[in-house]
Amino acid sequence: MKWTNGRLVISDSIDDLDVQQVFKLLKRTYWAPRRPFTVVEKMIKHSLCFSLLDGDAQVGFGRVVTDYAVFSWVADVIIELAYRRRGLGKWMMNCIIDHPDLRGTQFVLQTRDAHALYERYGFAQNAALMSTSVMGL
Repeated sequence: MKWTNGRLVISDSIDDLDVQQVFKLLKRTYWAPRRPFTVVEKMIKHSLCFSLLDGDAQVGFGRVVTDYAVFSWVADVIIELAYRRRGLGKWMMNCIIDHPDLRGTQFVLQTRDAHALYERYGFAQNAALMSTSVMGL
């Protein structure tokens, strides 16, 4: 699917995704700066990915790990610094939440600093979530 907003496009097609640019975007985050390129390639292969494009340039990324029936984990939502504060993260989240293949699933995510953004989409903090630390990264 593709969504347009002026010259900007969000696409869920793997053909529109620039793996090198996603790798560079993630290098600048607090949560994924040490992910090797091979890990980024593998996570993209096994996720429903959303690319924010300005022409041919990838300026944002998000992904969902899902079973397409019950569960959807939102991860790695990132917008290039020069494109922030324009509502593009909200637009991407709208595309993710409203995606026809994900509708009706329970969405979860993990964040340490964007609670207000995600609360707009019905996310609430939950004491029941448990996780392991990332091994080897």
